[in-house]
Amino acid sequence: QKSFQLLGVMVAEIQAGYQRQQKNYPAITHLYSIGKSVQGRDLWVLALGRSPTQHKIGIPEFKYVGNMHGNEAIGRELLLHLIKYLVESDQHDPVITKLINHTRIHIMPSMNPDGFETSVMLQCAPTIGRYNANRKDLNRNFPDHFTTNNQIIQPETKAVMNWINTGMFVLSANLHGGALVASYPFDNGNRVTTDANGVSKTVDDDVFVHLASTYANNHRTMHKEIVCDDTNYFKDGITNGYHWYIVKGSMQDYNYVWGQCFDITLELSCCHYPSEDKIQDFWDDNKIALIEYIKQIHLGVKGRVLNQKNKPIANVIVEVQGRMHICPYVTNKNGEYYLLLLPGVYILNATLPGFMSLQQKVVLPNGVEKLSAYEFDFIFSMGSTSKKPCPLKPLYSNSVSTFTVSVYFPIFVYIYIYR
Repeated sequence: QKSFQLLGVMVAEIQAGYQRQQKNYPAITHLYSIGKSVQGRDLWVLALGRSPTQHKIGIPEFKYVGNMHGNEAIGRELLLHLIKYLVESDQHDPVITKLINHTRIHIMPSMNPDGFETSVMLQCAPTIGRYNANRKDLNRNFPDHFTTNNQIIQPETKAVMNWINTGMFVLSANLHGGALVASYPFDNGNRVTTDANGVSKTVDDDVFVHLASTYANNHRTMHKEIVCDDTNYFKDGITNGYHWYIVKGSMQDYNYVWGQCFDITLELSCCHYPSEDKIQDFWDDNKIALIEYIKQIHLGVKGRVLNQKNKPIANVIVEVQGRMHICPYVTNKNGEYYLLLLPGVYILNATLPGFMSLQQKVVLPNGVEKLSAYEFDFIFSMGSTSKKPCPLKPLYSNSVSTFTVSVYFPIFVYIYIYR
């Protein structure tokens, strides 16, 4: 269909394509805008699921974001192909039907529609259209957790930050062009997080390696370590972002630190803006990987924190022993928590500031196989809490080998110490 031959098609036609899908599949789709670009174009998202218009307790939320750099057009096209594939496969393909049953999927084909408007097909170098209308690189425009980012936050960035800060999302990926690799956090680092090999590791490094490998191994060629130029070689088709090159203010790091959302960067084409006749090849390369990656949202454990009256408690810290995040992961307004973890044995800690902590040992299977994470609920005898938002400033100190970050709650101040 013409609406899905996106390379070279303008925004008005894209919007019509979105609306056509919602009209044709109203039971499982919901079209919404998270804001506008510098030049006033909507940042459209299509949500898919059995409850597409609102969150449903126990159903994790996933997102794909494309075209952050306007001239990197293939991700945008792939996401529109993915929308078409998902809606047409529902009730026909049992795997897709089950995925839609158990997941709410949000797809934003273009975060930078202004940049795309100026981009030029077959421009393989990162030139015209990369930046937004204010000539800003959106993947250098988010708050950074290692060093101060003095960039003025752009409308597109602010809209995505607000979207992330709803606390809905568990897993995400953003689609780019210019290489063939799956890159995972951190994108920035210092001696606190960086090992002897130059890898800036999160406390969830094993999960991120698994996520990146899942995409690379299900892509037709990414895992074959194809080199796009003479400078970049990626073992098994994956890389730590910082090990590749340093990025201050990246979206994937913001997702992980401030959004409680695991996000990776997918570089899907050597040429930033390939020719239109290559679209089918790119779709064939990525189709399975795009689906298999979504399934990984069902890794680990999920549940709720409730009081004895079965009422949800928000802002309870729920973390895994030995995996404390610098901005603690907390329950949402429904008392829900989602923790992505590989199969294994873990100790869960639920902390209600000012009252008590509960601890539970769990043995986690591979939830991906049945598209449902292991479930465990915590019950507190009393209490409620609120939290001061984790500040949007560098949280990792580079001055000493031991650093601290304070997380403020009413009554108590919790100090987490990392080495």
